[in-house]
Amino acid sequence: MQVSRRGILIGALAGGGLAIGYFLRPRDFPLPLEPGRDEVAFDAWIKIAGDGVVTVAVPQLEMGQGVTTLIPQIVAEELGADWRQMAVEPAPVSAHYANTVLAARWAELWMPMLPGLAAEPDSIIARRYAQDSRFMATADGMSLAAYEAPARAAAASARALLAKAAADRWDVGWEECEAKDGFIVHEKKRLSFASLAQEAVGFSPPNPPPLRAKPAMEDPERVPAGAELAFPRLDLPSKADGSYLFAADVRLPDMVYAAIRHGPIGQAELSGFDEEAAARPGLMSLVKGRNWLAAVASDWWTADRALSDAAPSFTFRKGADSVKIETALEEALRYGDAGTILKHGDPDEVLARDFSLALRYDVAPALHATVETASATAWLRDGKLNLWLATQAPEAARRAAGEALGIDIGDVVLYPMPAGGSFDRRLENDHAIEVALIAREAGRPVQLTWSRWQEHLAGWPRAPVAAVMAARLTPSGDLSGWKARLALPASAHEFGRRMFGGLTPQSAMAESEGMTDAMAMEGAVPPYALTHLLVEHVPVNIGLPTARLRGNAHGYTAFFNESFIDELAHKARREPLSFRMALLGHDLRLAACLQKVSALANWDGGGDNSGQGLACHVIGDHDTGGRIAVVATARRDESGVRVDRITAVADIGRIVNVDIARQQIEGGLVFGMGLALGSSTTYEKGLPVIARLGELGLPLLADCPAIEVEFIASDADTADPGELGVAVVAPAIANALFSATGLRFRRLPLFSEGL
Repeated sequence: MQVSRRGILIGALAGGGLAIGYFLRPRDFPLPLEPGRDEVAFDAWIKIAGDGVVTVAVPQLEMGQGVTTLIPQIVAEELGADWRQMAVEPAPVSAHYANTVLAARWAELWMPMLPGLAAEPDSIIARRYAQDSRFMATADGMSLAAYEAPARAAAASARALLAKAAADRWDVGWEECEAKDGFIVHEKKRLSFASLAQEAVGFSPPNPPPLRAKPAMEDPERVPAGAELAFPRLDLPSKADGSYLFAADVRLPDMVYAAIRHGPIGQAELSGFDEEAAARPGLMSLVKGRNWLAAVASDWWTADRALSDAAPSFTFRKGADSVKIETALEEALRYGDAGTILKHGDPDEVLARDFSLALRYDVAPALHATVETASATAWLRDGKLNLWLATQAPEAARRAAGEALGIDIGDVVLYPMPAGGSFDRRLENDHAIEVALIAREAGRPVQLTWSRWQEHLAGWPRAPVAAVMAARLTPSGDLSGWKARLALPASAHEFGRRMFGGLTPQSAMAESEGMTDAMAMEGAVPPYALTHLLVEHVPVNIGLPTARLRGNAHGYTAFFNESFIDELAHKARREPLSFRMALLGHDLRLAACLQKVSALANWDGGGDNSGQGLACHVIGDHDTGGRIAVVATARRDESGVRVDRITAVADIGRIVNVDIARQQIEGGLVFGMGLALGSSTTYEKGLPVIARLGELGLPLLADCPAIEVEFIASDADTADPGELGVAVVAPAIANALFSATGLRFRRLPLFSEGL
């Protein structure tokens, strides 16, 4: 990307700040960082303090994925800083941090008429949209793709400015100076960043920024599990000692607390409640919403008990019901009009001659099951709303809260908080709207926290799916044709209508009805070389709002594909590994993952009673996608399913921080186990049947298997590891259970079919 001097020099601002931009912008944006006492802000990314601390702004939500370590690490390596002096602060909402990469990826959600015009990150339309809307959403593993380049460029420019300041003192060429461990060095002379910062901002940065020869990268072979880390997580000490503050930890003077009750899922309206029964010491007020009732009290427990006694009632129509959902999916699968996601070859002709195998698979709605339920704190004073919450979409949260109160978005001040796990739940901002309305009535700072029951009720699940997978085998057992027909809501478009259009869940479902949704079908095209292929989406309105969830569509499409390919191998009387390998001549990276994982796990062919199951998957395109292969060892015991071991090998291209990448794969595997064995609920009369976290069948620490994760060293483009494990583990477990028991499980969660 060419960077002009105008793009670099946005302008000198108060406090000695120098804003450094990395896009060709048609206009200037104010510097988002506020230098503190004895600090110098070099740009939108970096501040250097008088004590040598280098603070990096991170414009993404920290929700356990380690982004508040990854971006500072990129800056530290490019800048030449000492890791022990690195600090981090959440970035304010600003056009400087526009997530153009994610805006392009989601173009069909915010520009559904002509998304192709904005589908590339370098599209001027995507860039203009992302900047004008201050789009900084954290999702789809796009953080490094979006922010590594500008963070590197900022660090390289700051390094050059510091070198120029030192060179001016020493009367040498700045190009002869080096930056290392927080110092600018020339021969035996050295000066600290802190001593040079004030002078450095007086120089002009070179154009283009003088990037180091290699970006941040760690060799996975040199960072085995348990090795001493060059870049340990910055958030680890405070998380270990409990001082790390999440959204529910916010405390303000004179703050009160709110609990809430939502109406059933459907077209619900609050119809009545018993105000006298709710009265009790500590209760301050009841606040009415269209389809909810909140109580404000001196403590949360008092507020929640008051709501229980108030017994709010709701009128509603078209309440979510699992029987009706199953019927709708069944009818759509059989008779619905399908949109084509991908078609090549002549699958109609090949498959018309009869299927060798046609099977039905199902996935139930899946809940996010975040450790921290929705929590937000608001204080409305002097016409401005101050908002403390964890959000993956900060500008959308500001806009939603401002519109709810009828105030300008400029009067909404957001203090971004980290999330205790989000799994895409914090892309939704309904709690921001509610706490804003409650704060207006309370007249003082108020913190709203949803109970677990309310999280299950009003936190929309991942969509349920019904699929028919069909294929034809040649007489020699080769795969000649493949067809996948999936019935599910247009879930991604539905989410997009809520986030970008500000629609209610019911209106979003209505507007998305009948739409073919490629994003809700991601991963449905298998990674194998198939001459004749057809993938179809049958959109269906199920009366239940659905949302994004970690792994998203890959969480069910990988289950369908890898379960089905295993069944085809069994039908063809072929060993599952060799059957897959024969179809991967075009993808040597995925083939290498399969070969390595089979060796690590002592793969025995998945024979009868071995209890081993194999699965692999790709997230992303052929050039930049991440690959993973997994062998799971499972068995049945008195409690149901016992997963004893999971071995995984991933190729995610260049790895910035091996330890964080390993954590993400491990965490994804455990999260995926939860989706495979539980995390679901049924619905009756608009209400989820399961109300408690302990009823979701999530794996406990004692249930977690031995997990071994290895990486294949690669210099390919960096791919996000966070969702790979989520996608691949369910089919690996299902295939392992077939090996152990001879039974095929074709529904998630696996327990729903019984053992």
